[in-house]
Amino acid sequence: MTRTLNRGLVEELRAGGSLVVLPTWDMLELPEHAVQFGTGALLRGFVDDFLHRANAAGTFNGRIVAIASTGSTRDKALSDQDGLYTLVVEGIERGERVQQSRVISSLSRAISATENWAGVLKVARSPELQYVFSNTTEVGIVADAESGRDDMPPRSFPAKLTRFLYERATAFDHVDEKGVIVIPCELIENNGTKLRQIVLDIAARWDLGDQFSAWIERAVPFCNTLVDRIVPGSPRADDAKRLRDLVGYDDAMLTCCEPYCLFAIEGDDVLRAKMPWTWVDAGIVVAPDIAPYRKRKVHLLNGAHSLIAPLALAMGCETVLDAMNTPAIAQFAHNAMLDEIAPTLNVEGAAEFAEAVLDRFRNPFIRHALIDITLQATMKMRVRNVPSIERSVAVTGRVPQSLAFGFAGFLLFMKGDIQAERKVKGLSVPVDDQASRLHSLWSAEPGDNARLVASVCRDTALWGTDLSAIDGFCESVAGHLERMRTQGVSAALEHLLQVR
Repeated sequence: MTRTLNRGLVEELRAGGSLVVLPTWDMLELPEHAVQFGTGALLRGFVDDFLHRANAAGTFNGRIVAIASTGSTRDKALSDQDGLYTLVVEGIERGERVQQSRVISSLSRAISATENWAGVLKVARSPELQYVFSNTTEVGIVADAESGRDDMPPRSFPAKLTRFLYERATAFDHVDEKGVIVIPCELIENNGTKLRQIVLDIAARWDLGDQFSAWIERAVPFCNTLVDRIVPGSPRADDAKRLRDLVGYDDAMLTCCEPYCLFAIEGDDVLRAKMPWTWVDAGIVVAPDIAPYRKRKVHLLNGAHSLIAPLALAMGCETVLDAMNTPAIAQFAHNAMLDEIAPTLNVEGAAEFAEAVLDRFRNPFIRHALIDITLQATMKMRVRNVPSIERSVAVTGRVPQSLAFGFAGFLLFMKGDIQAERKVKGLSVPVDDQASRLHSLWSAEPGDNARLVASVCRDTALWGTDLSAIDGFCESVAGHLERMRTQGVSAALEHLLQVR
């Protein structure tokens, strides 16, 4: 008989004994102190885990309402499981194997913003609400000139948040005590500062009044943050069966992650005192300046992900581990990180962090699908790798060939052949808001790699800078792309490694 995770099963498992660490009954009845915009893997394996463990330690004593808005149906899956899901933590730590399984109970419920916006606004009026978390990918924190105050719901996350905060402010007559701490987890620099300004801009456009804007300024801190944990999400195929056998029941929201975690939050001791849950893990850092943590993580770990994913997919790999088990890709990742990115970061411990990242990529227990990394691949390339390209040229005076090769691999991926093959097979294709723009450039220059690369590189709307102005960069990228298209990615990579 199939057993599915829910409250009833937790009681069953508690009575019969289980290797999975289970929440106590009291943890299932805690009040709702937080809301999160997003139901994806990162929040489930990161924020929700921290707050669950803080509840177990008695330092948070609350649960989270999850707001879903992407149409993923995760809200229904979570509701069917009473907000519960299993987190499996697997990896190597200090040379020892780590395997932990626990039922996360920090989510009380999930609401679809599209189907129940009135329910979302009701949460905003909750007297006990203290925190707002979010993870809507790098494209989530963007200006919104289209959404209206009365939309059900507004289109973008910042517009939803503005309406949510306005509902709260007016419900409690703009008193400071009902302000909330906003903690975005999107991987962009100064995410809190940018989100706050967009909210204020939307408030002005909607004519919400000076009293509301003053309340935001006075009573609603927006924290700049950095998140670092590999959370590939729900397991697939054989791995799903292995984990199902491990826990002993079905869980549609079972989530995997590595042991390592870093949650850097910019703030002082006053702010930390308002977030007692931050003491639950040594990986949660509250510091006046988190820029060094961000530079290391975004440009080394995330940057390497975005460099190797298109190349490894073209070479038949499916996971990051597959890629790292391919000697040429592993050497490419090492060269890009240790020779071209780390030396120019000017951040303490960059090389050591890069070596640790390579070890994390080789985690045999994490199935991190390469195709998942290509979600919003263009924006990720802009945020994660374009700054490294510019910085390397400025410091060394020459084009970083591994980064140029990775950029060429990205362009080849954006031609769309791999995506088309996946669609034919009925497989998912991650969204990229700039895909049509790059497809049109490919269509305009189908056979001239040099002209294609020049057109892409000079597109400042894509990159925020004119990459064609970097002496020799377009020529290097075009040469790599030519070799990839005529000889194949594998042969082109071997050539790169031989001539460097």
